[in-house]
Amino acid sequence: MNETALTVQQTARPHGFPSADHFAFVESPLPEPAAGSALVENLYWSVDPYHREMMDDVPGGFALDAPLEGRTIGRVIASRTPRLAEGEIVFHRQGWRTHAVVGPEEIRRLPRFDGVPLTAYLSVLGGTGLTAYVGLTRIARLQGGEDLFVSGAAGGVGTATGRFAGLLGAGRLVGSTGSAAKAGHLTREVGYDAVFDYHEGPAADLLGKAAPDGIDVFVDNVGGDQLAAAVGALREFGRIVRVGTISQYNTPGALSPRIDHAAVVEKSIRMEGFLVSNYRDLQEELYDFAVPHLQSGRLALDETVVDGFERIVDAFLGMLRGDNTGKIIVRDHTQAHL
Repeated sequence: MNETALTVQQTARPHGFPSADHFAFVESPLPEPAAGSALVENLYWSVDPYHREMMDDVPGGFALDAPLEGRTIGRVIASRTPRLAEGEIVFHRQGWRTHAVVGPEEIRRLPRFDGVPLTAYLSVLGGTGLTAYVGLTRIARLQGGEDLFVSGAAGGVGTATGRFAGLLGAGRLVGSTGSAAKAGHLTREVGYDAVFDYHEGPAADLLGKAAPDGIDVFVDNVGGDQLAAAVGALREFGRIVRVGTISQYNTPGALSPRIDHAAVVEKSIRMEGFLVSNYRDLQEELYDFAVPHLQSGRLALDETVVDGFERIVDAFLGMLRGDNTGKIIVRDHTQAHL
């Protein structure tokens, strides 16, 4: 067993786009579990857009010079509680560290389904997939045949939203992304009918060409000009599902888009944001929905996997730059060939 542990700590607040200089890898002796707890060796880590928000000096944000939190899957390697058996695979939120001491109340046991890899519990069966599922079924209340526009469509939530929407019987699926290569993946593999590169012109013009007859639902991961464009494209009784504002995370002081507020009233548009943490009671419902489709092959995993805990900061910064397609996951070297 490795006798040392590594944690990633934030050392300074960024102003704009963060860099590797805002983080430090800190080595320490392997922690000893106290009575009633267990030591977990982590195997998979999730890096997510919300981590960028938590880097700022905001309520509930990351503390400086302390280990960062995040969704993680690991194996119990030493236990001092009968409630956690050695060898058990668990999910927890202690995040960016190679080892974590957890109590039974801090973990979630992962059901094992035939043919479903562990990475799925950080992507379509994890917080990413739950966000997409809640957005479509609870916030948008998607009806069969309705047309969608999804911004940030090549990210984890965007790809899950596109795939789930197709399984739920949506009509035309339109997305935005940052490159022609990603647009091609979304139309060839994920099920989008039309995807535009937001770099190619004004969002309203690009959306108008991709969805000339309008849309019923907008799932917004980006904010900014694409939100304003969606208001113009939405039909009567359209819905906006606000998931995130990644376009503004690294640009403090950026001007808000000019939304046509009169159109919101005249078209009876509803806009609602949500935190997926308030919908954890739907986890089993997500399994019931998604697992049979994973097993049948109708639902595929969109994942970018980065090998090695030492690359977790690089993976996070790459995600903010849009280097990934689908959910980005960091994998321990020992899992690379399993």
